[in-house]
Amino acid sequence: MQILPRPFPIHTTLMLILSGAAPAATAADWPQWRGPASQGVSTETALPTTWSDSSNVAWKAPLAGFGASSPIVVDGLIVTTSQVGSYQSATGEDPRLARDDRSLASRENAIGAGIASTSGKPLELAVEAFRIDTGKPAWTFRMPATGPRPDLHEKHNLATPTPVSDGERIYAWFGNGQLAALDLDGKPVWRHHLGLEHGSFLNQWGHGSSPLLYKDSLILLVDHRPVSYLLSLDKRTGKQRWKVDRGQNRVSHSTPVVVAGPNGDEMIVNSTERVDAYDPTTGELLWHAGSQRQTPIPTAVSHGGTIYMARGYRNSDILAIRSGGRGDVSETHIQYRIPNGGSYVPSILHYQGLLYMTNEVGVVTCADASTGERLWRSRLGGIFFASPVGAAGRVYLLSETGETYVLRAGREAELLATNRIDGRFLASPAISSGRIFLRSDGTLFAIGGREP
Repeated sequence: MQILPRPFPIHTTLMLILSGAAPAATAADWPQWRGPASQGVSTETALPTTWSDSSNVAWKAPLAGFGASSPIVVDGLIVTTSQVGSYQSATGEDPRLARDDRSLASRENAIGAGIASTSGKPLELAVEAFRIDTGKPAWTFRMPATGPRPDLHEKHNLATPTPVSDGERIYAWFGNGQLAALDLDGKPVWRHHLGLEHGSFLNQWGHGSSPLLYKDSLILLVDHRPVSYLLSLDKRTGKQRWKVDRGQNRVSHSTPVVVAGPNGDEMIVNSTERVDAYDPTTGELLWHAGSQRQTPIPTAVSHGGTIYMARGYRNSDILAIRSGGRGDVSETHIQYRIPNGGSYVPSILHYQGLLYMTNEVGVVTCADASTGERLWRSRLGGIFFASPVGAAGRVYLLSETGETYVLRAGREAELLATNRIDGRFLASPAISSGRIFLRSDGTLFAIGGREP
């Protein structure tokens, strides 16, 4: 039986926007990591299903450098960050994500592979804005990369955190701790260097967490083995509002997300130690759950008072946690736990009552969100770093090697299209104005508007 697409349930988005958890941007914007409410979901309906290098690409634009950060959309601009220039960091061979499948692992590449090296040139950090309709450059902001340089995994660089915007300013954070608040013309408003001001950014394999906007605050998670903390800054001035010490030996490459709980907003943090929930206004620890997990990367999503998350690393478990607890809620608020099938890097997609997740060797699992019951599992192939997005009754999954698999959202597996663009893709898609925006190592693509 074919499952027809249902209208997107917007309850979660509305709750988050009303609570102040989402940036105050227009409905068409995609202002942060995973979109308006950090859920990876768009309410747009007129989106492309098929494309290729030679068809249905409205425009493409070269970027100043390389990066793994996702594009955001604000006020008619597509904004990306890049590292300009390169440097030698970690020694030895970095582990492959798909190392359990040699045929897939052989297709993985280091960032910028096959492109002329820029090692030896001055290292800069760039924020670029492009016109959404034409792809023409609007402005570029650059600043020298200063301070100690972390050892990086070969698959990403200092431009891994995704910028965020409140519709008035753009906040760009980089993997050495440099942070810049820019106006929509690309002019700096204030800057900080967390690596110099608050301690070491020399995290194993580099920094991955993106900034979070909450009401009038910019919140930054720094879970690095030398130092770990949460920092809240006044978004207009850059002045510190609060800082919470999280101890030593914590690691997280995940981005915090704010969800609406029964007793107020809760900020969810996925780390090696456990899952923590904080009051985003004060930094007070509210509750915690779960046990230790190596190398957490996925970000939580939520719907109807339940938080869904893969903890990360290989063969990850999946948790459904009821919000609103206090203290250790491991025995009281975990609604269910799926012991495997979760993703190493991509975050879960909650869309139309179902959960979608991909593992490191391209196996996609769909489960009923209310019960955790697995509905289907399908092997697409491919290596997934980008998180899936849901829109127009479809699920879009982007592989590192440029294939975007388009599935019909539903309780049965149905592949609608496999679309390939030449390039290496780690960044998650952004959706706005009837187009899907994909970022490869060094190129920005606008997909749509030229349906074959």
